[in-house]
Amino acid sequence: MKFTDGYWMMRDGVEASYATEIADSRVEDDRFTLYAPVRHLRHRGDTLNGPLLTVECFSPAEGVIGVRATHHAGTTDRGPHFALRAREGQETAGKVTRDGAALELASGALAVRVDTAAPYRLDFTADGRTLTSAEARGTGYARTPDGAHHSLAQLSLGVGELVYGLGERFTPFTRNGQSVDIWQADGGTASEQAYKNVPFHLTNRGYGVFVNHPGQVSYEVGSEAVGQVQFSVEDQTLEYYVIHGPTPKAILDRYTALTGRPALPPAWSFGLWLSTSFTTSYDEETVARFVRGMADRGIPLGVFHFDCFWMRAYQWCDFTWDPEVFPDPEGMLRRLKDEQGLRICVWINPYIAQKSPLFAEAAALGHLVRRPDGSVWQWDMWQAGMGLVDFTSPAARAWYADKLRGLLGQGVDCFKTDFGERVPTDVVWHDGSDPERMHNYYTHLYNRTVFETLTEERGEGEAVLFARSATAGGQQFPVHWGGDCESTFGAMAESLRGGLSLGLSGFGFWSHDIGGFEGTPSPEVFKRWVPFGLLSSHSRLHGSTSYRVPWAFDDNANGSGDEHRDGEAVAVTRAFTRLKHRLMPYLYRAAQQAAEHGTPVLRAMLLDFSDDPACHTLDRQYMLGDDLLVAPVFSADGTVEYYVPDGEWTHLLSGERVRGPGWRHERYGFDSLPLLIRPGAVLPLGARDDTAVYDWAHGVTLRVHGLADGQSVTTRIPGPDPTTPGAVFHTRRQGRRITVETAAPLPGPWHVHLDGDIRVPASPGETRVTGALPEADSPS
Repeated sequence: MKFTDGYWMMRDGVEASYATEIADSRVEDDRFTLYAPVRHLRHRGDTLNGPLLTVECFSPAEGVIGVRATHHAGTTDRGPHFALRAREGQETAGKVTRDGAALELASGALAVRVDTAAPYRLDFTADGRTLTSAEARGTGYARTPDGAHHSLAQLSLGVGELVYGLGERFTPFTRNGQSVDIWQADGGTASEQAYKNVPFHLTNRGYGVFVNHPGQVSYEVGSEAVGQVQFSVEDQTLEYYVIHGPTPKAILDRYTALTGRPALPPAWSFGLWLSTSFTTSYDEETVARFVRGMADRGIPLGVFHFDCFWMRAYQWCDFTWDPEVFPDPEGMLRRLKDEQGLRICVWINPYIAQKSPLFAEAAALGHLVRRPDGSVWQWDMWQAGMGLVDFTSPAARAWYADKLRGLLGQGVDCFKTDFGERVPTDVVWHDGSDPERMHNYYTHLYNRTVFETLTEERGEGEAVLFARSATAGGQQFPVHWGGDCESTFGAMAESLRGGLSLGLSGFGFWSHDIGGFEGTPSPEVFKRWVPFGLLSSHSRLHGSTSYRVPWAFDDNANGSGDEHRDGEAVAVTRAFTRLKHRLMPYLYRAAQQAAEHGTPVLRAMLLDFSDDPACHTLDRQYMLGDDLLVAPVFSADGTVEYYVPDGEWTHLLSGERVRGPGWRHERYGFDSLPLLIRPGAVLPLGARDDTAVYDWAHGVTLRVHGLADGQSVTTRIPGPDPTTPGAVFHTRRQGRRITVETAAPLPGPWHVHLDGDIRVPASPGETRVTGALPEADSPS
């Protein structure tokens, strides 16, 4: 929200007050509190008839400093609140020192400093430099003409400082110059609205900021005051945390330690998902035909998804299969699982239509959100007369979970948790939560309920969602997908921007609808989107009014799904599905990094190359894990422009050497795209391409690329489940000689592939191999 009219004036009817100086302070060992009037105190009389802001500075964890600014402290706190956690032993991580009139709270390398004898100002410093400051208008409040009270803060931006994050946003990648409202909305991928709103941003100057408020947070990112990031809430208190890096990865590590780490999805979820699509006509025979068609064409499937119309029209959700379309759901699911080895996903949402038999049941039990007059809140958008499950009620959560358990008992393995954004504010919640704060937070309760039910029923490490909405902390319940995009190259680029932004907001796993959702993609769009989709953490073929089976996009297709002659779309889908399966030992290690440190699998280039300014604005390419650079092709003719950081990179598919730093202008057929291996990488490739779940260490090939003389690399290959041991390899180069050792003997063979296409096999039980690079090779 903008409060000023240019630099000098306020907007009509707006009255703003800012902390001006410090009248008093209270100092403890690990925190301090400032009492800041909003006008200069010339004499005792000025202490009368004027506001006094209370500003508390504290540290919940090393490298994190919190600021809580309060105008009137007597308001009723109705919740909800983000569940924040401090690392063990760091509940009071700060230490206060005083130097004359100056106070400093230090936490790790991060500190906040204030001169209590000077005009009000907070300086956040680290490693001898100022990261950002709350300056003259940095702490205050404003009253708007409607009588609302907004607490606000401003933090300064340095020259060349860029801002990222704030959730999955499809607008330009860097947030500078944008006005952003953290407010859940079902707005597609082509507007400023977002399904996943997260009040956290980071910058390319070594820090991030989390605003601890689950309701609407209004940001002006270098837009109202071009040298400031302003954020405000309609509340008497504003609390935020400055989080030090210094690297972007370290910022995400600390942020996700505070708000929750992503859970590790099961290995099977990384395979290809195929959907019925949304409003298409389908029954058991359609499903069987699609599944057979994929198998006949050599395209391995991991998950089959049933979208909304697995239930009867007008009755979403009643959690009951449409008996006319699916007369034997248990038998159908058993056949899909036994004959094809598939996992099953079904679509759900948190709404109960009036025609559903569950509506009357839920209403009678008090499980639906109510209006202030006690009636059930209802409307006709989406489902006629629908009500909203009140997840603030433990009884309602248990009731909803029981409905899911019935489906799990039939053979369902996971759920697509759609919607959760259109949450009313003219309602009364069971636990008395503030409706404005609950609007964004509702999705957290919804997805947590489903995820915890899956964990209870399927076991630790077996739960996975396909969720659309989220807020801060929602990263704990993966996977999230990019929502309803159009079937165009522009929408494909929008989706990538959203995924990069979400990854910089603490979310480790992300997917999108291959080919787009709305409309029907052209064959060119589909074939370009397939590699992008299969080089994401999770991969799903899904559409709205048309199927997404790949043979529907070949030259011989008429859209019916009955064609049998393979074409290019089939070949591309088959090749990249099988490539992803071979990459599983690499991808699952990247998934573990997301779960351990909050580093996303699909990463903005900034995360790995923060020292290269050319990478700070890149939004049409990404790193997939530590060592693979991916540049999707956003054109029908195959032209692509992408940036290569320093060093000699190797194209995974062609073997071509590409030297950076510099921009590349190239053209690719549909069977390829820029997919480069980082210099100094040891890339593990699994031996199987027909499934995502197998013993990844058995028969693994280690591709060694561009190691410098004296360099050592440790490669960890996880097991796909707790019962399968992984492997650890240590690779080092001395001169032309490269040696690879395992920490323990492997029961099966393994292979080493050196630069220059030199292959060195190792027999079962062999723990060490050595190879020599060609004479022409020189250290990278």
